[in-house]
Amino acid sequence: MHGSRTETIAPGSRSRSRSWLSIVALAFLAAPAMAQDGIGSAPSNAQDRRFGSGWDCMLGYRLERGVCVELSIPANAHPTGRSYGSGWACRRGYREVRGTACEEVVVPENAFLEVSGLSWACERGFSKQLDRCVEIDLPENAFLSERNTGSGWECDRGHVARAGACIPIPVPENAYLTNAVYGAAWRCERGFIESGGRCDPVPVPPNAFLDDRAHGSGWRCRRGFGARHNACVRIELPENAHLDRSGNRWQCDRGFQVSEGGKCVLTR
Repeated sequence: MHGSRTETIAPGSRSRSRSWLSIVALAFLAAPAMAQDGIGSAPSNAQDRRFGSGWDCMLGYRLERGVCVELSIPANAHPTGRSYGSGWACRRGYREVRGTACEEVVVPENAFLEVSGLSWACERGFSKQLDRCVEIDLPENAFLSERNTGSGWECDRGHVARAGACIPIPVPENAYLTNAVYGAAWRCERGFIESGGRCDPVPVPPNAFLDDRAHGSGWRCRRGFGARHNACVRIELPENAHLDRSGNRWQCDRGFQVSEGGKCVLTR
């Protein structure tokens, strides 16, 4: 057709054009990636790494899309240098508020800032009540406790806490204090047994010895003797029998069993 013009592009020329465009695109995409990894040309507010090659953003800056962007750090905070989180932390004695500010931890009178720097505790001799420290009212015969809960005090040895006071513990004759927080406040001496709030001597029969177990008669028969009522009777061993582990009973030898007559007979 007159006036029209058709241009023919050689196949090789089109291939070279596409290859050139691919190289440009790869270079464009690679540049940010290299910057993100801290290699290549360093942007503003960056510094060489202390170890190895490459660079990192200066303290107070964070890498974003290949650029070191200044962090928005509130008052009473410092940069952490971490690539995650807010990038800053509150100074000791301040608490983070809604991720945007640092609020001072108000320490009341007679208190101190705890190790974490995020809270406070009362000095010795004071207890925490809401937002203040109140002096502990120490009763007579008591001392300050190291526990963080409760009244803040404990009774001296020989006394028990009742109605905010330390009352002496009545210890009977031949007994001693246990110092137990729970359970019996006193216990009978060896050779005595508790009976009706007092400590009576243990009546040890012949062929027996004192037994320190908390329950029972307070005595135990010697080996070869068995308890019968309040006495220790010698054990008569039948044939083919022996004393058991306790030494106060008997059992048949291996291969034998007790018969109705109390003898040891062969097992069938």
